[in-house]
Amino acid sequence: MLSFKMALRSIGSNKMRAILTMLGIIIGVMALVVLVSLVNGATSSVTDTISSLGSNLLTVTVSDDKGSPITMDTLQQWSESEPSLGLVAPYASDTLTGSANGESGSFTVYGTTVDYYDIQGLQLSMGRWLKQSDMENNTYACVINETAAEELIGYTDCVGQAISLNNVKYTIVGVLQDDENNLTSVFSSGSLVAYVSYNSLIRLSSSVVSEITTFYVSAPENGTMEDAENTMTRLLMERFDQDDDAFTVSNQDALESTMSSVTSMLTVMLGGIAAISLVVGGIGIMNIMMVTVTERTREIGIRKAIGASRGVILSQFLMEAVVLCMMGCCLGIFLSWAVLQIVNTVVVSLDMTFHLNMTVVLVAVGFCFLIGIVFGLYPANKAAKMKPIDALHYGG
Repeated sequence: MLSFKMALRSIGSNKMRAILTMLGIIIGVMALVVLVSLVNGATSSVTDTISSLGSNLLTVTVSDDKGSPITMDTLQQWSESEPSLGLVAPYASDTLTGSANGESGSFTVYGTTVDYYDIQGLQLSMGRWLKQSDMENNTYACVINETAAEELIGYTDCVGQAISLNNVKYTIVGVLQDDENNLTSVFSSGSLVAYVSYNSLIRLSSSVVSEITTFYVSAPENGTMEDAENTMTRLLMERFDQDDDAFTVSNQDALESTMSSVTSMLTVMLGGIAAISLVVGGIGIMNIMMVTVTERTREIGIRKAIGASRGVILSQFLMEAVVLCMMGCCLGIFLSWAVLQIVNTVVVSLDMTFHLNMTVVLVAVGFCFLIGIVFGLYPANKAAKMKPIDALHYGG
């Protein structure tokens, strides 16, 4: 306790130097806590959005069709003949120019079928989704998102209005609701988006062909995703000569697992960068403690002369280094909390909330304590090993 009081008195006698010394620790702690909390908050938000869609969705991607391409007829045949498969919808996209009312912009145009709406759990704010008759009759019907309606038309109630995609006139039959709980809506937030039939996109884009390389599959109401995935894998293995490298079948659990892996990797990388900052701060504390020991050499000599043991001198200076580190750590944690509150205010429209990650806070506290011990030990030991006679004659 005496060492702690003496450490506080020493730090308080030169406040500016103490603040500058703690600066490296403060910055390191802020880097660690803020960056990791931001990554975890963003990942949590995306994961919650993925989870809100449920797990009733498979994404199939074909990388090598082995000369046996998948077509619309193939998907229809599978859907009708396999009871463990529910809805099946192809999916393709391209970036095209769209214009309406004298305004134009770059659209992401998706080509799909009727079932895509139910598979993805989309919501309309106006009008209707694409119908089977739109597919069969190759009608020029499209559904746009609210962002496109507001930016090009000027208002969302624009059903029946005309819009040109790559200079081909389409009629807007529906407007998709921007749903923050829907992953498809979240990923297209702020972008101009249009949905047309798959065959219509083939006519619009030279990069989209009738061979389907990506499609979505759901399980029936009385079925399971495990059965649907097993069936889909079997069908694809049979079609592609038992080559499981020709395709991938992934579900949302796999996506969540990938997100978790990426988050862990980012957390480790950011933690490593912040740890380097803390080590640099620790070196700064060691330098200042060396200066402090030099400045207080005569004081050390007097204390040793009147009976202070080596252990007492060691603990005094070691305590001062630890207190400096822990004060910097506490300031860093407080400033991190303040930064996160500001970030929460700025990104309130994104429906993301960032909190202090208590695990990271505890790691920061423990690491700072360790840095205080490691980088304070050499100066403290140097002070403790001084001979009283040499210390008393220092500078004399």
